[in-house]
Amino acid sequence: MYPLKQHIQLSPEKWEKNARTQQVLMISNELNRAINCLKDGYPQDAEKCIERAFELIDLTSEDPRWISSLKEIRRFREVLAEVYLSKDIDQIRALLPTLLLFDVEAYNMLH
Repeated sequence: MYPLKQHIQLSPEKWEKNARTQQVLMISNELNRAINCLKDGYPQDAEKCIERAFELIDLTSEDPRWISSLKEIRRFREVLAEVYLSKDIDQIRALLPTLLLFDVEAYNMLH
């Protein structure tokens, strides 16, 4: 795992203590923050939110509980990278339901 820049105090071991649902919701929160920053005209802040989401996704990829979904998580990260470059609010919104589908409980909480 590379050194974290946004979540300096967070380690893979600390991240793994969170339930899968909470991990998904925390990534979702960062994407929601990015949407709000873009709506309010702060693209640099939106970039930071997405960068934090990348770190959380990478930590999730390291969590052994996600091994069966690793391919999908890494693909989600790849698509998010494309969105990061475009900073398109609608594309970020479209990704959120996909992220929530990684965990049924998270999906049910937000739908």
